[in-house]
Amino acid sequence: MNQIINIDLNKHIDQSENSKNKPKKASKNRSYKKIFNIQFFLSLIAIFIIVSIFTYYKISLNQRENFSNLLINNYSITQLYSNNTNNDISNSTQLETNSIIGIIKIPILNISYPIFSGLTDELLKTSPCRFYGNFPSANSKDSNLCIAGHNYDNDKFFSKLKDLNIDDKIYVYDTSDNQYTYSVIKNYEVKSDDLSPVYHTITDSFELTLVTCNNFNGNRIIIKAKIEDV
Repeated sequence: MNQIINIDLNKHIDQSENSKNKPKKASKNRSYKKIFNIQFFLSLIAIFIIVSIFTYYKISLNQRENFSNLLINNYSITQLYSNNTNNDISNSTQLETNSIIGIIKIPILNISYPIFSGLTDELLKTSPCRFYGNFPSANSKDSNLCIAGHNYDNDKFFSKLKDLNIDDKIYVYDTSDNQYTYSVIKNYEVKSDDLSPVYHTITDSFELTLVTCNNFNGNRIIIKAKIEDV
C-alpha cells in the first residue's frame, strides 16, 4: 500500500513540476519571438535606409552627368555663333571660375567632358576642372596643362584613369575648336600632398597632366601625356 501511495505522490509531484515548467517555456518562447520580430524589423529599416542612400547617390551622380552633357551641347551650339578666336587663358583673372575653356575627350575610356576654368568642390562634382597651366601656344609661359577630376569608382568622370596605358590618346579642344592630341607617357601615383606633377614636366615639350584620387589608399593618380603636335 505504501508503495502505491509513494508512486501516486511522485506522479503528482512530477505533474506539478511539469505544469510549472510549461509557463516558463512558453514565456521564453514568446520572449525569443519578440526579440526576433524586433531584430527583423530593425533589419528591414536598415536595408531601406541603405537602399535609399544608394539610390539617391546614383540619381545625384546621373544628374551631374546629364548636366555635364548639357554643358557640352550648349558649348557646341555656342561655338557655332562665336567669333572668339582667343585661346589664351594665361590670365585666369579674365575668366570666371565656372567658365568653360574647352573639352577633354578620352575615347578609350568613353570620356567626353567640358573643362571648367577654375577648380572648386562644387564644380568638380559637375565636370573636370583646370588646376594649373594653359593650352599649348607660342605665347604660353606654362608647358603643362593640369586638369583635375573626381573619382567615383565607376565609369564616370576620371574614375577609370588608372586603366590608361602608354600611348593611349587624349584629345583636348579649346574655345576656338583647336584640337590638341596627347599620348600617355606615364601612369603613376603620388602622395596627396605631392604637387610636383602639377608644376613640373618630364619632357621638353608641352604636357597634359590629369589628376584624380585613389579612394583606396588616399594617393593621387597621375596621368602624364605628351603633345604630338602644336
